[in-house]
Amino acid sequence: MKNCTSRARFATLSLALGTALSAHAQLQLQDQVITASRVATPVTDVIADVSIIDRTTLDLAGQSSLRDLLAQQAGVQIVSSGSYRSNTSIFLRGAVTSQTIVLVDGVRVGSATSGGASLENMPLDRIERIEILRGAASALYGPDAVGGVIQIFTRQASQGLEASANIGVGTDGQQQAGASVRGTSGAMGYSLGVSREKASGISAVSIPASGSYNPDDDGFEATSVDAKLTARINREHALSLSVLHSDTNYLLDSTPYPNPLNLSKFTTDARAKSGLNHATLQWNAQWLQNWRSTVTLGNSVDQSLGDYFRISDGAAGGSTQFNTSRRQATWQNDITLGKDLLSLMLENRNETVDSNTAYTVTSRDLRSALASYALNRAQWNALVVARNDDNSQFGNFNNWSLSGGYRVTDALRAVASVGTSFQAPTFNQLYYPGFGNPALQPQRNRATELGLKYHQGNVSLGAVVYNNDIHGFIVPTTNVQSSLAVLRGVTLSADVQSGDTSYSLSYDYADPRSYSTSAASNDLRLVRIARNMLNARVTQRLGDVSVFGELRLSGDREDNNLSFSGRDLLPGYTLLNIGANWKLRKDLSLLARANNLTDAQYMLANGFSMPGRNVFVSLNWSL
Repeated sequence: MKNCTSRARFATLSLALGTALSAHAQLQLQDQVITASRVATPVTDVIADVSIIDRTTLDLAGQSSLRDLLAQQAGVQIVSSGSYRSNTSIFLRGAVTSQTIVLVDGVRVGSATSGGASLENMPLDRIERIEILRGAASALYGPDAVGGVIQIFTRQASQGLEASANIGVGTDGQQQAGASVRGTSGAMGYSLGVSREKASGISAVSIPASGSYNPDDDGFEATSVDAKLTARINREHALSLSVLHSDTNYLLDSTPYPNPLNLSKFTTDARAKSGLNHATLQWNAQWLQNWRSTVTLGNSVDQSLGDYFRISDGAAGGSTQFNTSRRQATWQNDITLGKDLLSLMLENRNETVDSNTAYTVTSRDLRSALASYALNRAQWNALVVARNDDNSQFGNFNNWSLSGGYRVTDALRAVASVGTSFQAPTFNQLYYPGFGNPALQPQRNRATELGLKYHQGNVSLGAVVYNNDIHGFIVPTTNVQSSLAVLRGVTLSADVQSGDTSYSLSYDYADPRSYSTSAASNDLRLVRIARNMLNARVTQRLGDVSVFGELRLSGDREDNNLSFSGRDLLPGYTLLNIGANWKLRKDLSLLARANNLTDAQYMLANGFSMPGRNVFVSLNWSL
């Protein structure tokens, strides 16, 4: 009955939005989108719901972290456990954090134990571009792409010599510095960079009644180094090697378990280290005029370490280790057939867990085969995808997707898609002592979406309404496999350029719920996801100065463990940010930013603090 009701609501919502339009932020005619179909495609021909965050947007972000930047994007909600850097969860279209895939240069990163990626390990100044693919994409990218895919591209080599450096300071002890050099010499290209950030921070836990509350400041230190080398062997063949090392050390309020020293929340010095070691080797070959192949070899190590000490004498009180190693090999062939494109792919990936927690199983393999066909006609285009994944723990799974777009006018397109996916349980869900359940089975889902896209001159509009039924949904907080979860919602946005003024606006309605045969737990709203979210940004250019303002309005969210606060909901909040970017001279600029101007007190996760009013100023030099 609940499923029928959700489908009826979805149908009604689709009709109501039949004439609505929403924007696709960062839409630019010259842009090519890779993530939407695994092949570079003009953004005006993309069927999927995609956003592009280019380098210009990243430069204007100031001191904002990747989590703060993503939180401004349509369909994305971020949850952080306190202070300026800490463990971060991402919710894409209402899907939980383990249901969103994060890629770096085409290779998956993240933890196989928790299922999430450590966003705090990606410094903004070392990123060239970000693509956000919203919607179920397991047919293209394999298990876990239930809510979508976020792909991060690291800095690229430039045609001429480029060098840059930046330094910044802010409230709560914020300090940031970075430097990079990029260029080309003959057939070789290179990009080298380093970044360093730190802050004294704020107390991670804000509610004294919490069992881990400690009023001390919880700061962080983050360092990253990256390099990319490219070699054009000849006109048909090219090689590229990219490496990234990043580690973030941050303080937190917590006590160890087990607790041999009987430490309390006031006598514990708790420290976490989150690290990423990532390497990708890629070979691009043009075998024939209509046949191109790409071989990608990747290795990614996600580190998650915790250490607990007694404050009085520094005695060790416990440690945790949850590391994941991923090795991936992909061979993709793209064959042009007239205006159409046939893609064939083989992929092998291994996930291995290295932990001081006793997991019954610590490794699994995934072998995948994919075939897709893109049809391109003057008035319409379509993408058909079929995929098989052989999971060493759960066997074979077939998934498919079908999407299409039709040009109603030169400026207006109607798009639609339907597809299936599956998600294997994480190692924590299966084997974590006292919590895991080895009897859990993969979740299966079917997703549909309808949308309109409009682009005319400097105006980009569109609307998307979606429904995603997940059968055998594993409730994150209880690890119980319910009968069904339904992720439904709407994404509306607008991107308009008028002279020296630009406007960006997005609104999201998300109502993800889980259903169970148990009357006590039937029709439960998924936690930490706001039903209503609005983001707006206005930028005004005044000669050599650009000023901007950002507004975020969030509705309330449910969360667990609220007994000590006496509430069932985390209240909604309003954030206002302002800033300016001043071009002092051709090679030098000054950026100033004030976040949370009204000093709003809010929580994204129950009991955990978020920064109040804060200011950051940076000086940026480029050659």
